[in-house]
Amino acid sequence: MTTTRPLVRASVVDGHSTIIHPDGSAEHVAAEEGRDLRETVVDRAVQIAADHHSDVELVTSGDLGDVHLLVTPAGRVSQVRVEDSPASLDPELTRTLEAIRGAEAPQPAPMTTRRRMPTPEPAAEASSNRPTFIDDAPPPPTATRGWRRLFGVSAGPVELARLQSQREAAAHWSSVRRIAVVNGKGGVGKTMTTACLAAVYGRFGGGGVLAWDNNPTRGSLGWRTESAPHGATVQHVLQDAGRLGDPNVPAAAIAGYVHHQAADKYDVLRSNPQLLAISQRVDAKEFDELITVVDRAYRLVIFDSGNDESAERWLRMIDHSHQLVIPTTTAPEAAESALLLLEELQARDEHSARLAAQSLIVVTDADRVGTGKSGAVADRFAAAGHQVMLLPYDPALKSGQLRFDNLRPATQDAWVRVAAAAVATF
Repeated sequence: MTTTRPLVRASVVDGHSTIIHPDGSAEHVAAEEGRDLRETVVDRAVQIAADHHSDVELVTSGDLGDVHLLVTPAGRVSQVRVEDSPASLDPELTRTLEAIRGAEAPQPAPMTTRRRMPTPEPAAEASSNRPTFIDDAPPPPTATRGWRRLFGVSAGPVELARLQSQREAAAHWSSVRRIAVVNGKGGVGKTMTTACLAAVYGRFGGGGVLAWDNNPTRGSLGWRTESAPHGATVQHVLQDAGRLGDPNVPAAAIAGYVHHQAADKYDVLRSNPQLLAISQRVDAKEFDELITVVDRAYRLVIFDSGNDESAERWLRMIDHSHQLVIPTTTAPEAAESALLLLEELQARDEHSARLAAQSLIVVTDADRVGTGKSGAVADRFAAAGHQVMLLPYDPALKSGQLRFDNLRPATQDAWVRVAAAAVATF
């Protein structure tokens, strides 16, 4: 049976909240420095309850789902069963809040357009009636974000989906896997994509992840990641490939040639942006030598590719890759370049055609205010039969060093979903 207590609604999106009072008036609040915005919203609800001299129901909505709370003038907060909530009795407030939420919500959420193949069921083991004291069932995950975290309750559907994507991105395989991030157009986010994918795989799947700058023409991966005390590049690895590939030399020797990312838990193999391409040429044989060295130390390699799709090192990279991730912006020339690349790969050979068919297109919204262009671009790729995912705008991706902790929570979640989708075929 529903009650008639005063109803307060709040949208909580990206550091801002709009609170709708019981009389229908709206109030805007922002996150305070060093404090969770949801705590501020609860405090405001307590004040409203005190003003009304009665308990109020606080119904919140946002990117972490809807939550129904009972707030008393004394500051006690508890969850409310949906069937006991009057929230659904006021359609006008519902429409108002949905409009606010739609205007503030980060856009767009990633989407996929291709179903994954079902995982074969493992063979059934012989059953046993013997009692056991061992309980290997994992406990239900506790929420780490939002209202549920404040009250120490179990994770909701949104967080459970995020945790599932993290588990998929954390997978290990019985041999080395390699992902090539490719698009012949410059400025489409190849370096950004390489670093963000490497961070997800390193953070959630453990070590053994390498981001390899396979760009001879001003490759910027080294500029946007953390530097080691040395200045080693791909050329130094190539010079010492014989020693590094010697079985008597420990695989850990590669640490003197790569640049470790302490917080994001992956390594970077740099090119030298100060040298002309003619000084950094790598032919097919030399690329194979580099692969032999790298394969000794890493389980997963993400290539940040250059723009010259005819270069030997670029073509050999495709030969050694198991998946393609193709970033693009909403600019027509960037998207067109991605389509042309897919067409060329489909015609190159059987391996390249397979990579093109299973590739993942990542469309980044470069506008602070969503214009809808990213969705339109994604629809065009999806209509052509390609798997597409969308990423929201985030100022931390525009310039400077790329660190996962600097990204907004919605952007972090989006990259985790992209990373999970990229390894789904492994």
